[in-house]
Amino acid sequence: MKNFVFISPDFPANYWNFCRELKNNGFNVLGIGDCPYNGLSDNLKSSLNEYYWVPNLENYDDVYRAVAFYIFKYGSVDFIESNNEYWLERDAMLRTAFNVKSGFMAKDVKKIKLKSQMKKYFEKADVKTARFCIAKSVNVCKKFIDEVGYPVIVKPDNGVGANDTRRIKNEGELLKFFETKTSAQYIMEEFIDGTVHTYDAIIDGSGNPLFETGNVTVNDLMDVVNGSGNSVFYIVNKPFDDVVDAGRRTVKAFGVKNRFVHFEYFRLKRDQNIGKKGEIVALEVNMRPSGGISPDMMNYANSTDVYKIWADMIAFGKTDKTCGEKSYCAYAGRRDGKEFVYSEQEIVDKYSANIKTVGRTPDVLSGAMGNVMYIASFNTKEEMNGFYSDVLKTK
Repeated sequence: MKNFVFISPDFPANYWNFCRELKNNGFNVLGIGDCPYNGLSDNLKSSLNEYYWVPNLENYDDVYRAVAFYIFKYGSVDFIESNNEYWLERDAMLRTAFNVKSGFMAKDVKKIKLKSQMKKYFEKADVKTARFCIAKSVNVCKKFIDEVGYPVIVKPDNGVGANDTRRIKNEGELLKFFETKTSAQYIMEEFIDGTVHTYDAIIDGSGNPLFETGNVTVNDLMDVVNGSGNSVFYIVNKPFDDVVDAGRRTVKAFGVKNRFVHFEYFRLKRDQNIGKKGEIVALEVNMRPSGGISPDMMNYANSTDVYKIWADMIAFGKTDKTCGEKSYCAYAGRRDGKEFVYSEQEIVDKYSANIKTVGRTPDVLSGAMGNVMYIASFNTKEEMNGFYSDVLKTK
C-alpha cells in the first residue's frame, strides 16, 4: 500500500475531498497539520488513516519529525503534498530531505515561486511576458521606467496572489513605494492592460493533461485585494483554445508532472508594445489548484469530480472520470461594509435554480475573494451577467 503525506489537509475546508479520493484509491492518507484533531471535520477524519498534530506548521523541524514518524511506522513515503501555495516550498524541502521524487524538489523552488525566475520558462514556452527589472533601487527603477514608461507594476518576487501589488503612475508614487515597502525582494514590470484568464489542469506523470478548464476574472484582482473591492470571476463553460495552447506549452517548459496547476495569463484589452489586442501574455504560474472553493466550481461547470480525477492521476496515472453537461460557474464575492440593494435571501430566492453555495469566505482568503460568496451556474453569459448585476448592486 502506498503512503501519501498530506500537509495541512484541513485548509481550505474542501480539501478533505482530495484525501477521501486518495483513500478510496487504496492509499494510506497521512495528515500533518496544526489544527487539533478534535477540530477536524468528521469528513476529514474519516478520509485520513492517521493524523499527526504539530503546534505550528511553520516549524520545519516539527513537520520533519512528523514525516519521519510516518516513515518509521508505515515505510517509505510515495507522495508529500499540500496542494497549497503557502506550503509549496516546504513540500519541496520535505521531498528532498526524504528523497520523495514524485514532485518538485528544493532545487526547483525558485522557478516555481519567484516571478522573476518564471520569465525564462515562459520564454522557453514561447509565451510572451512583461518586461521587468528587480526593484533594487530608485535609480534602477527610473532607468527601467525610461524604457517602458508609466504606469508600472511592483510586487513581491515571491508572493501569493496580488498581495502588496501596486500600480505606480508617477515619480512621487515610486518614491513612496521605496519608503513603505517591506524588506522582501520586489520586481517591477511594465503595465499590461488585460483581462486575467487562467489555465487550470490536472497533469499526469508524463506531463499530459487529464482535465482542463479555466477561469476569467471580470474585475481587476489587484484592486480587489488592495482596494477592498468586490470579487468577480467565473469558470468558463469551455476553455479558450489559445489559453489551452499557452498552458500546455507552459506545462512542458516547466516540466510539470503529477500536479494540479493554475496558470495565469493576460488577454490584452488593446494594442500595446508587447502585442495586439486579444493576444495572450503570461502573468505567472501556480503549481497547485486554484484557491478556495474553485475546485468545487470546476465540478459545477463541468459536471465532474476533479478531486477524483486528481486522485486517480496520483494512483493510476489515468482516470475514467468524464465530464458531463457544461455551464458557466459564477463567483460573486461581496465585501463587508457595503450596502447592497438585494438581501442574501432575495438573491437566493430569485436564483434558487442556479445557486450552488452561499456563505462566509474564510478570513485568510477574503482579501482576494470578498467576505461573502455567492456561487451559481448558468447556461449563458447573459444569465450570468444578470446574476452579477443583482448580487453586487449597491444602494
